[in-house]
Amino acid sequence: QVQLVESGGGLVQAGGSLRLSCVPSESIFIFNAMGWYRQAPGKERELVATVASSGGTNYADSVKGRFTISRDNAKKTMVLQMTSLKPEDTAVYYCNGRTIYDNYWGQGTQVTVSP
Repeated sequence: QVQLVESGGGLVQAGGSLRLSCVPSESIFIFNAMGWYRQAPGKERELVATVASSGGTNYADSVKGRFTISRDNAKKTMVLQMTSLKPEDTAVYYCNGRTIYDNYWGQGTQVTVSP
């Protein structure tokens, strides 16, 4: 069973930065695409950003210009660099990895942005 392990969440003041990392238990090359999703209390899980194996990226409008997703194949790590954080970014952030056969999720990491 493929596992995705997230790290880097925490508490930060508005305007601050955080860096989330996701490390898969298998080769990163099995994933056609990887991404970050988030779920705030009382809301549905939503897309934050994705990165394809080709390197192409996609961002939610709400994070464009503030968040950067990257995939380091050599280090077998996917990173979400978050800057200019806002209280509305507060959520549990989930790493996602998609292969041609399946869809995998990490356990989630809490990000809290105080006003």
